[in-house]
Order: sequence, then C-alpha cells, then structure tokens
Amino acid sequence: MNYQIIIVIVSSIVLIILSWRSVRHLFYHGFYRFFAWELIIIQFALTLPVWFKDPFSRYQLISWFLLLLSPFVLYWGVSLLHQLGGERIKRIEIPNYEFENTSTLVTSGIYAFIRHPMYCSLLLLSWGIFFKQPSLSGLVLPASTSLFLYLTARIEEKENIQTFGSLYSDYMQKSKMFIPYLF
Repeated sequence: MNYQIIIVIVSSIVLIILSWRSVRHLFYHGFYRFFAWELIIIQFALTLPVWFKDPFSRYQLISWFLLLLSPFVLYWGVSLLHQLGGERIKRIEIPNYEFENTSTLVTSGIYAFIRHPMYCSLLLLSWGIFFKQPSLSGLVLPASTSLFLYLTARIEEKENIQTFGSLYSDYMQKSKMFIPYLF
C-alpha cells in the first residue's frame, strides 16, 4: 500500500476520533471544519513527494513562507484565547473544544485585525501546501478548503452572536474575517 494512502487513512481516523461530536451536527461550525481538515490531509499526502524538490524555487519559497506563518498565527490566536478569554464556560448544546468556550470576547492582539486566526492559520497551511506543486487541477483542494473554512467561520459567527450578542456584531464591523484590512 502506498505511504500516501496510509497517511490519509491514519490521519482521517485520528481526525474522526477527535471530531466525532461535532461532525454529528450539520449546522455547527465543527461539521464544516472537519471537511476542511480532511481536505488538508489529502492535499498534504498528495504533495508530500515534492516537498523538498527544488527547495529554492519561487513557488517553494512562497510555500515555506505560508507554512511558517501558519503556526505563528495559530499560536497567537490560541494563546490570546487562553490568556484573555476568561473562565471557560460549558455550552451543552454545542460540542466545542474546551479552548473555544470563553466567557469574554477577545478583541485585542491578532483579534483586533481578524476574527478567525485559527481558520486563517488553516488557510495559510492549505495554500502553503498548494504552492509546493501549484497546478490548475491542484487548485481544487485549497479552493474547496477555503470554501469550507469560510462556511465554518460564518456559522461560528452566528454562534458567537448568540453567545455575545451585539458585542460580537459590533466587533464584526471593526475587524476582518481572515486577512487584516482586506477580508
């Protein structure tokens, strides 16, 4: 069996185990996030043979830049939620991960610029993988991942409005979704 298939199967099993609660809820942000992750796994496995081919080519340098930026954005977002998000509250009706349950809306640091740094991190990851071997046919996976992450963010924003009310609606007017000053 091809090692790429093994990577997809094993990673998918782990992802299913980690996401089983949220995948059962069609109108919950975790459902769409699951599919974004699954596409990233497939994308990673397909491009793995070319990750270190011609490491200083223009596309490889773009790829490495995006891939290295991804964990930085993720760390900044998660650490701010942990530091400033307040006591964790458990919302029974929505199967969130623990770090997602905050009692305080975080709007400083990276959150002053973008509302979804963790999804931004996944976008950077997906597009970074794409630039390992860019092609027209290869564009389908990061574009689909981007669509699923957009849907994830939109649904999560509705959940956040339910939790934080007009405070979150006002915050949406002052920040962008994924890319500072643009989108």
